[in-house]
Amino acid sequence: MWCSRVQNWTEKSGAMKFMSENIKVLYFASDCVEPYVEIITVKDSKRRLSLCSSEDSEPEEQEYQAVDDALPVLSSQSQLLDDGHLQRLSAHMPPRTQGYPWHLVYSTVIHGSSLKTLYRNMADLDSPVLLVIKDMHKKVFGAFSSDPFRISKYCYGTGETFLFSFNPDFQQYRWSGENSYFVSGNLESLQIGGGRGGFALWLDADLYRGSSFSCPTFQNAPLSTHEDFIIQDIEVWTVQN
Repeated sequence: MWCSRVQNWTEKSGAMKFMSENIKVLYFASDCVEPYVEIITVKDSKRRLSLCSSEDSEPEEQEYQAVDDALPVLSSQSQLLDDGHLQRLSAHMPPRTQGYPWHLVYSTVIHGSSLKTLYRNMADLDSPVLLVIKDMHKKVFGAFSSDPFRISKYCYGTGETFLFSFNPDFQQYRWSGENSYFVSGNLESLQIGGGRGGFALWLDADLYRGSSFSCPTFQNAPLSTHEDFIIQDIEVWTVQN
């Protein structure tokens, strides 16, 4: 048996072109059976390849793995996230966000450093958001929030909310279940996580100073190399259809 990508000839020009990447053609031939062709999806092809240990199947497996690891589509170029960051983050985000484009809703580079502006830019959103921070020590970290950031008297959010840090390796801190202090915000600050006197992530009104402490909500380590840090830039992305 041998595999090749599906190719066809156009009726008018006779020129060869590649068909969709998610289609494979399998050609079968033996001394006892009439040769035949079978068209299957990449998913089925991968399942069959997983049952085969031959060396010939290994390049195909690697090729399809690259398809699974495709980067999310961004509405704008990120100034803080490289391809490695994007790949790790997208792989750990909730299933309901998978496959949807990321839209930039706030950036200190574009909108200036203001918590009021951050809130204002999310006033009409009804979708989860990803907060990305780069501090003056060049550390990248932040939080995924199940709800857009807003001013609220009480905490809001769900157990989908999590923290992350590239320090330098990727670390994710999910909800511990100990309390529900996911997100709260006012005009003076934005807080994520809490309990026992400290926030997992705290940002001031000017988005200039921040802090990160271990807290019961996520049982996290401090996200930056310093518990108190100076913010270099911030981006907030929303993931929606």
